[in-house]
Amino acid sequence: MAKYKLEYIWLDGYEPVANLRGKTQIKEFKSFPKLEELPMWGFDGSSTRQAEGRTSDCMLKPVAAFPDTTRINGVLVMCEVMMPDGKTPHPSNGRATILDDPGAWFGFEQEYFLYKNGKPLGFPCGGGYPYPQGLYYTVGDIAREIVEKHLDLCLDAGINHEGINAEVAKGQWEFQIFGKGSKSAADQMWMARYLLMRLCEKYGVDVNFHCKPLGKDVDWNGSGMHSNFSTTYMREVGGKEYFEALMAAFDKYKNEHIAVYGPDNHLRLTGLHETQSIDKFNYGVANRGASVRVPHSFVNNGYKGYLEDRRPNSQGDPYKIASRILQTIATVPTGGAKKAKKK
Repeated sequence: MAKYKLEYIWLDGYEPVANLRGKTQIKEFKSFPKLEELPMWGFDGSSTRQAEGRTSDCMLKPVAAFPDTTRINGVLVMCEVMMPDGKTPHPSNGRATILDDPGAWFGFEQEYFLYKNGKPLGFPCGGGYPYPQGLYYTVGDIAREIVEKHLDLCLDAGINHEGINAEVAKGQWEFQIFGKGSKSAADQMWMARYLLMRLCEKYGVDVNFHCKPLGKDVDWNGSGMHSNFSTTYMREVGGKEYFEALMAAFDKYKNEHIAVYGPDNHLRLTGLHETQSIDKFNYGVANRGASVRVPHSFVNNGYKGYLEDRRPNSQGDPYKIASRILQTIATVPTGGAKKAKKK
């Protein structure tokens, strides 16, 4: 038997953006524990805006486990928050009730800024701005060591990390996470965020996930979490007619999407800096200024494959984003459904 350090990680009750919380307990196992071997664990919900002090108990339900190579026998445990009975999801638990489909694939592109002493890394110490944005895209800087270590930590944890790049603005970076099923993909994204924030503690650097940290009135890009998505039907059947019906549905429910695509998106979705205005919906082939970018490969493959929703922002909750996308897709009949109705 070996003693394992179990870092239980959950989302608190803060709004409009939940914070990641974590605490560690020690348990003995013969080998790396399976998910079903991990016990539920209580915590003080009054300290996380999830309970009142007079009745503060909440429960943590393990839903995913990842190796933590920064610790000997370390385990990162993603949890849902439950009520004291251990069975009823807490109102802040956005994971428990979302739509999930193992045939739905999601690729999240997480943009963020690294800050130190109240300004992005690489900005002049005396105030002001560096050279205008554009020169920094894919060009490394002082943050290279951080993002490379973060990449390794994610891969060591078994997170399906697919790449990194410096972004358009100085001090801005991006990493990409891919997963099959909305819950699995979002679990990995939240854990990747956690690993980045924990790593940055060592450098005295803050991760700024706000979608427009430099303000909307300056000529600097905001941060998104572009969400690439596909379903089994989209990948295997598709077709132009289905695609157009799907885009009509995305237009119809544009307000419902914006409602869960992250706070302060009106500062980012202005029609400038590779965005469409927040009150409009459009799509276009290879158009990074559209609400939904349609890859050339999608069209060339007979309107089959994946699409990219560019509206979600960097503070968005991937659980809610993926679920809303699946909700809208579910309103669009497939070819088989149409034939059945005709009969």
